[in-house]
Amino acid sequence: MKRMKMKRLLLFAFLCGSLMTSCSEDMDDVVDDGVLTDPENVEIEDFIYRGMDEIYLYKSDIPELADDYFDTEQDYYAYLADWDTPANLFYQGLVASQDRFSFITDDYIALENSFSGISQTTGVDYRLYRFSNSNDIFGIVRYIIPGSNAEGTAIKRGDLFTEINGETLTVSNYASLLASPSVTFSLAEINDNTVTNTGEEVTIANSEITENPVLIQDVLEVEGLKIGYLMYNSFVADFDIQLNDAFAYFAAENIDELILDLRYNGGGRVSSATAMASMITGSYTGEIFAKKQWNEDYQNYFLANAPDELFNYFVDKIQGGTDINKLNLSSLYVIGTSSTASASELVINGLKPYIDVYLIGNTTTGKSQASVTLYDSPNFGRTNANPDHKYAIQPLVYESVNANDIVVPYDGIEPDVEIEESLSNYGVLGDPSEPMLAAA
Repeated sequence: MKRMKMKRLLLFAFLCGSLMTSCSEDMDDVVDDGVLTDPENVEIEDFIYRGMDEIYLYKSDIPELADDYFDTEQDYYAYLADWDTPANLFYQGLVASQDRFSFITDDYIALENSFSGISQTTGVDYRLYRFSNSNDIFGIVRYIIPGSNAEGTAIKRGDLFTEINGETLTVSNYASLLASPSVTFSLAEINDNTVTNTGEEVTIANSEITENPVLIQDVLEVEGLKIGYLMYNSFVADFDIQLNDAFAYFAAENIDELILDLRYNGGGRVSSATAMASMITGSYTGEIFAKKQWNEDYQNYFLANAPDELFNYFVDKIQGGTDINKLNLSSLYVIGTSSTASASELVINGLKPYIDVYLIGNTTTGKSQASVTLYDSPNFGRTNANPDHKYAIQPLVYESVNANDIVVPYDGIEPDVEIEESLSNYGVLGDPSEPMLAAA
């Protein structure tokens, strides 16, 4: 069968800093075989399909994305019309079974803000847990964002909460409750392995803030050694200067070792991860930090026309041209958890061929793939995006391996020293007695 095939190679020169750049397209002629489903009724679905067909890493695993799947244009639009929502088409029709991370959004403005560290929040960063044999959940405060509405209130790291605005938290209501304009946390504590309310409440308004991912930078004196400690919570390119400044501080202090705390870092920009790795070492500029493995179409194109696009190299400057501050370390200690993912794992895996990297904590997420934001425009770029909706998709587009061709395991990177964060003893971040830092 011969289907109407959107033939493009958009040549994304991206993921070295920006998630996506402007691209061009070349579309083959299509066959018109009679009366069609109105394309305007499936324009969002059409965008989703075209984007996944263009660049999806696991395209070869989705039969509907095969070049000869649809016999006619009518068949194609009928297929799109069969899906009741864009999200169902995306997740049920076009995402491969091994893909845990591609996603769709109906608000790309909020998505873009999140990539820049901007969010609507009370300033309470938390993790949620589900009670056994129940749909009820409770939260624990991981940290308070500096400069947020939560700073200076009675709520702090390690506090538990079971209710928001007087309602018990459940798997179905927590998102809407925590997004309320004003959030009243009902605090709780653990007694004899049971979570019980204390009767204390803290009310905090949600507001838009920009979070600096450099949460803590400090130098600890341990047995005559100067140990740098950096807690870094997201790879945000807009804060590369602040990251570089932290390394300038460590260099000026002439530290002997570095503990990099990525326990809550779910990833971010590949360019920022590459810059961080370069700051840690400083000795491998121009050498391979990571290799990219795209879908067959893109891999073959890059091999033939732009082979350098298949590699991330150690750098000596951050974006904008500022020289990086180098530590020239031969070893690195990383604190990680199941929340440590993607670009965080890239740093760990990418450095292993060059220096000794020790992981303290528990097994990481296991995300070795990079993604891009695709918009509903002729070339999937942000410019000229369809003004009638705010849908965007974030598909996986390549897998990273290190210079030795080792990939981050699907089940995550296992720790060298295993330790869990204890709900009853969270400790103070950055304090040498905090359990995970002490174990490092």
